[in-house]
Amino acid sequence: MIAGAAAADEVRRVRDELADAGLTAGILVRDLDSGREVGVDPHLELPVASLVKVPVALATLERIRRRELDAASTVVVDPGRATSPGPPGITRFRHPASVALDDLLYLAVSLSDSSACDALLALTPPAHVSRVLRELRVPDVEIRHGLGALDDTPAEALEHLAPGLGHAFAALASTASGGSVIRSLDVSVSTTSSARVLADLLGAVWDPDRLDHAVSGRLRELLASNVHRQRLAPEFDRDSSTWSSKTGTVLNLRHEAGVVEHADGGRFVVVVLSRSSVAAGAQPAAEMALGRAARRLHDLVRRTAPPPRPTTPAIPAVRQSRSSELR
Repeated sequence: MIAGAAAADEVRRVRDELADAGLTAGILVRDLDSGREVGVDPHLELPVASLVKVPVALATLERIRRRELDAASTVVVDPGRATSPGPPGITRFRHPASVALDDLLYLAVSLSDSSACDALLALTPPAHVSRVLRELRVPDVEIRHGLGALDDTPAEALEHLAPGLGHAFAALASTASGGSVIRSLDVSVSTTSSARVLADLLGAVWDPDRLDHAVSGRLRELLASNVHRQRLAPEFDRDSSTWSSKTGTVLNLRHEAGVVEHADGGRFVVVVLSRSSVAAGAQPAAEMALGRAARRLHDLVRRTAPPPRPTTPAIPAVRQSRSSELR
């Protein structure tokens, strides 16, 4: 961690601003070349929501590399529940569809399609994902359930009774230790992780010596194509930098984990996990507060990091229409 009075003051200001926005957060920013880092409660464990799709995709890509799976093979997936509004992708389909495995990866990571991720988990169950990650010697996120469980909560039933009631229930139903009557928010039963573990995982994906280049390169490409750019992307997406990330959102949880690659060669992993105590679904102030917090900590690390080493150009982000549904 970066030491010094100035760094401590900046972390304290970030923590206070997050609290003012009704947010409890675990944040870590790390220079991928020097290892210098700064964080706010980086060991805080929270349910990861859709961030689980990153280790699922990594394990799937590794199994494709080993020829245990065929990227071109098709998988028949059933449609999801046609709710409105609802998550994007197969969940919105009304009929069964045959989708190539490689395209399921795109849907799961870049569109955050939970039904596509569940189809991947049907091929590589949670215990198998953990085994592959251990064999790769990268941090393991213990997956305790499929993504469908995140879309079927008591709060959803309440939301049908009165708009906003579900989010109010989620904000008020969690204990300080992370317990909740809503399964997807309860740290004792949901898939959880910390900013530090997820930063270590992304660090391995961006390390040219850790993983097969075809595996890491494809996963970085999928993360660069992320269409959900309402949270941290406004702070990191520039003509002079590339922001590759995965978001995670369920009820009062708002997360994002990614890597910003600057034109000068600087590379920084940024992970933000957060829980809101505000009883509302739409919280633009929370989104902005998380983005500002991540940017301020990034700038603190960048100011104190040694000059970046020469590197290959960053993978260009695939620019998506800003009219895409946000998640």
